[in-house]
Amino acid sequence: MAIIVSRFHEHITSKLLDGARDALRRGGIADANVEVTWAPGAFELPVLAEAAAASERFDAIVALGCVIRGETPHFEYVAGETARGLGNVALAHRIAVGFGVLTTETETQALARVSKGAEAVQAALETADALERLGATSRD
Repeated sequence: MAIIVSRFHEHITSKLLDGARDALRRGGIADANVEVTWAPGAFELPVLAEAAAASERFDAIVALGCVIRGETPHFEYVAGETARGLGNVALAHRIAVGFGVLTTETETQALARVSKGAEAVQAALETADALERLGATSRD
């Protein structure tokens, strides 16, 4: 499992990462089988997910980040392109990509949603299982 985490808003994304790690442990995945990579911000998550997918070393990828709306349209560009890029990685490589990128109006809302790290792991694990059952993984 690859986990890619945005360093921007690290006080929030580190909590997403903690939840993701806990979910993986509960799912029987040892820490030794999890590689964590830090990205400068959410916008950089797709290119690192692409590199992880292209390496063919991982069964699934989880992307964790936090984009909080500000006073400019920057939010829409970053959130939209991050989602599009991660979706493109999943489709191009037929790999499960858990989307744990918070898109909120305020920091308070983001902190209330840090459980999304665990939910992104669960989604990635379920999708990886389904891809394997369908014989549709990128390593086939």
